[in-house]
Amino acid sequence: MDFSFGAGDEELRARAHAWLTGHLVGPYADALGLGGPGSEHEGVEARRAWERELGRGGWIGQGWELPSGAYGQQRLSLTGQVVWAEEYAALRAPGRVGHIGENLLAPTLIAYGSQEQRDRFLPGIARGEELWCQGYSEPGAGSDLAGIRTTAVREHRPETDGLLRVTGQKIWTSLAQDADWCFVLARTEPGSRRHRGLSFLLVRMDQPGRVEVRPIRQMSGTSEFNEVFFDGAVAAEVVGGEGNGWTVAMGLLALERGVSTLVQQIGFAAELERVVGAYVSSGGAYAASGTPDPVLRERLVRQWAELRTMRWNALRTLGSTGDPGAPSVAKLLWGGWHRRLGELAVAVRGAGACAGPADWAPGTPYELGLDEEQRLFLFTRADTIYGGSDEIQRNIIAERVLGLPKESR
Repeated sequence: MDFSFGAGDEELRARAHAWLTGHLVGPYADALGLGGPGSEHEGVEARRAWERELGRGGWIGQGWELPSGAYGQQRLSLTGQVVWAEEYAALRAPGRVGHIGENLLAPTLIAYGSQEQRDRFLPGIARGEELWCQGYSEPGAGSDLAGIRTTAVREHRPETDGLLRVTGQKIWTSLAQDADWCFVLARTEPGSRRHRGLSFLLVRMDQPGRVEVRPIRQMSGTSEFNEVFFDGAVAAEVVGGEGNGWTVAMGLLALERGVSTLVQQIGFAAELERVVGAYVSSGGAYAASGTPDPVLRERLVRQWAELRTMRWNALRTLGSTGDPGAPSVAKLLWGGWHRRLGELAVAVRGAGACAGPADWAPGTPYELGLDEEQRLFLFTRADTIYGGSDEIQRNIIAERVLGLPKESR
């Protein structure tokens, strides 16, 4: 297959590069390289301002299946979106804080929402002004979303006009501490079980006394994941109609891969480059003879080859529809790869990876004493769990692609 870019893509690359270099100045230049998985606590205010800067440039919503400019966004081809992502990563632009709204909620509203819902919510996302989080997982119902227990009950009182009120707990909610809105999967049909009776709701986070966010401190010391408690919170909208939440939720998960996987791999490549650099600068001298360790060298080469393979697979499947296994295959590939990279990062460092910097003082928050390799190792332990565990992804491939018997319950 031909994985090269066309002349139009290269023209876009020059335009994207010029726009980024011209706008990554001042506080945005100070935020270069900040943010992203495991580092969402870095430069939050500058990154929120940067999101609005991207919106003013029309760079949010490039992949929306809508006419260019419908909500102020540029419409780019699939390869154009990849070109933009490559330039963005090459310049180490700030980690995005609006990707959940742009890449998950917006395409879902385009596919399943009403025109009124699109007109209400897409402009705020396209301008970079409203941030979203995802309310799916619950204690005891993580990868198995059909087991959720959060409920939404409609009030039948004239003064409340039939409002849906949401009660329950969500967990592992990324960026909830900074989000303005949350899309919530809740049970709206009393007594329903599994995937029946669920609805896809849009809930504003700023409801004092009704929505509480509790950050979850991880072993890396950061807290980008959260618990979210709903106590009678008002749901502003139902997407796709009451009782159709499972269809909408599964449609959203199918949208979660694609170009976003390629964007993610660009970040992976930068991390791998740092690990290789650490190996080279140390001389790889962890073998007893003082020569480069051939085992570590082989592991580095394998990581590079696997990353290239993931890229080709993502490009091959880009734009394909109707393949229920493609998202699960992608998740299995990158989750295991990234976790192995974290292990390799500390292996290259040797025993020094077990110690903090010499100037770290006892009593200081220990996450401040972690270097990039240590944080990478600790955070990537979760890669094969969040976003759908490896076990769930294998079940999906077995049942929906290979046609094997379903797992007994």
